[in-house]
Amino acid sequence: MLDDRAKLLLKALIERYIADGQPVGSRTLSRASGLELSPATIRNVMSDLEELGLVASPHTSAGRIPTARGYRLFVDTMLTARREELGAPSLPPDQPQKVIAQAAQLLSNLSQFVGVVVAPRRSSVFHHIEFLRLSERRVLVILVSPDGDVQNRVVHTPGDYTQSQLIEASNYLNGNYAGLTIEQVRERLKNEVEQLRGEIVLLMQTAVDASSDAMTQAHEEVVISGERNLLAVSDFSSDMTHLRRAFELFEQKTQLMRLLDISSQAEGVRIFIGGESQMVPFEELSVVSAPYEVGGQVVGTLGVIGPTRMPYHRMIQIVDITAKLVGNALSHNK
Repeated sequence: MLDDRAKLLLKALIERYIADGQPVGSRTLSRASGLELSPATIRNVMSDLEELGLVASPHTSAGRIPTARGYRLFVDTMLTARREELGAPSLPPDQPQKVIAQAAQLLSNLSQFVGVVVAPRRSSVFHHIEFLRLSERRVLVILVSPDGDVQNRVVHTPGDYTQSQLIEASNYLNGNYAGLTIEQVRERLKNEVEQLRGEIVLLMQTAVDASSDAMTQAHEEVVISGERNLLAVSDFSSDMTHLRRAFELFEQKTQLMRLLDISSQAEGVRIFIGGESQMVPFEELSVVSAPYEVGGQVVGTLGVIGPTRMPYHRMIQIVDITAKLVGNALSHNK
């Protein structure tokens, strides 16, 4: 537990470091905090904060900088809401893909960091399904969506099936479930086990699980804008290794999607600081994210990725406003 004096000094140190990017010394901290304390007293408090892992001393300076743990305490308990004038950002209703691209660019332009948007997942409705026996316990699942997309997936089945059994299963699925989502098919299969032969149910459940994975991977999309903004961040300029790792993350996108999926399960803005998320495992990067809704349902997530030394109050505002703008723009498309 920190007393009020230590909290005030930590808050002043972090705000000064965010603004200047330089280690904060005792004299600067005394002026920034507004406390009439001697440099020796401030140094003692800083020593205590350092033992708690909230600040650190760079080798080249007598000043201190915040750690990821210090930022977390700051964000959770000391961040004061400040509404800033962001101009008049807007996302005109247009094609959904265009709205998502504009949103990523808007996040990047407002934050001067990297904007990321996970596009809404399209419904995993299937129009037609076929099974083709490849070999013992290996079956090719061919899934056709209503708009003509074809997904192929090889599944390893718990038992061997003849081609006539596979035709029987596909006929049953096409005759009873066409037009439903894969998730709805899965639920109905659970309830209709008694009506079907056990081995056919097992085949269908295996195929439905594989089809769900295939359609999910096919329709998820991450749109990123402003990666080059990180080139101008002084925190990265001294070590290009950190920058290269960040760009590798943007290229892969899979980790970002998992992280933003986590964000979509919570209400409001979430902040992941300096590798906390394990999906963006870099001490130098933080992520501020929020879900966006259409018709009261969360359909996607967006966020800003930037240095740990970012103005969090401003990023929270930018992400929150953009999430609302995206939801409104996509609602007009429905």
